[in-house]
Amino acid sequence: MVAETTALALAALLQAVQIGLAAASMNRDVGVSWNASPRDTQPEFSALTGRLRRAVNNHFEGLILFTIAVVVVVLSDASSPLTVLCSWTYLLARLLYIPAYAFGWSPWRSVIWAAGFIATLVMIVITLFT
Repeated sequence: MVAETTALALAALLQAVQIGLAAASMNRDVGVSWNASPRDTQPEFSALTGRLRRAVNNHFEGLILFTIAVVVVVLSDASSPLTVLCSWTYLLARLLYIPAYAFGWSPWRSVIWAAGFIATLVMIVITLFT
């Protein structure tokens, strides 16, 4: 497995961890019974739970583009030290993004997000010129 696909697999596992963190926080706020219910009503969540849930959704969006970047790099046989660096940068940014969002690190949350986003775009652009 090339480094880019390893980073993608780890990013997917990170998403599962994020879902678990958000669920645990929801359970603390409103109890397991609401979390397991059909969720017809929306309870009031703590700021932390709201942030963790938004971080999950944000990573789903980022993960789509990162997956495309990895697929394009691998299928184009365009793996290089720069695409490897970008893939690990994306993963590191997503790891840092969780506490940055959860604890309201402003403006660092946006800076961290931008690092992952730019790394993903660089991977895609590189394949166009390889």
